Amino acid sequence: MSESKEMLYPEKWHSKASAGDRVTSELRMRIISGLIESGTILSENKLAADFSVSRSPIREALKILASENIIRLERMGAVVIGLTEKEIQEIYDVRLLIETFVFERLVKQDTNELVRELNKIVEMMKITIKYHDADEFSYQDVLFHETIIRAINHSYILMIWNNAKPVMESLILLSMRMRFKEKYDDFPRIVKNHELYIEAINTKDRDLMITSLHQNFDDVQEKVDDLWMSQQLLSKGVEQAND
Repeated sequence: MSESKEMLYPEKWHSKASAGDRVTSELRMRIISGLIESGTILSENKLAADFSVSRSPIREALKILASENIIRLERMGAVVIGLTEKEIQEIYDVRLLIETFVFERLVKQDTNELVRELNKIVEMMKITIKYHDADEFSYQDVLFHETIIRAINHSYILMIWNNAKPVMESLILLSMRMRFKEKYDDFPRIVKNHELYIEAINTKDRDLMITSLHQNFDDVQEKVDDLWMSQQLLSKGVEQAND
């Protein structure tokens, strides 16, 4: 890809990725950040020149971004749609639904190894804060939640996570970069809340988990209680069906 423009997506995150994946990640970041504005028409030829690749990786990238509903494919090119505030809220709805479901499964299984892995990740997060590394903190933050989700070995939940992950990852990365610049003093609280999350998993304490979810998501949504209640009802329905 062209080195003339500063890349928003961390190079080290996709050192082994294909050209198509690299273009996809960078375009996604530019669109979600607003660097490429809604309504912009993206030309395959211009993008190929900008990224110093053939048109094939560009077409691959545009198809993926269209599937994520942040661009629309038309005859004259791809039209940038971007993300609305409502859609960003819906992405966090998905995270809440996944993580409440996952916790209900974790309550019923041995989580000792998971707790050890999560504690290692939190220690890495503390190091990234010390060295003011927003990108690595974002990577560890995403890894933390993905490690929890993978622990229940649920293929369809993982599929939903993987489908939503690219956009979530971009939002988290942009948010953490901003926080490191403007709200650096807030990171001890963020780490403490991840530690609270681990304690809830370790003790199988649902009330503690609800507290952790509130602290993670209340600044985005106020739906934790409603989503939690829905999950509880779903779990009871499954248990009754299995009786």
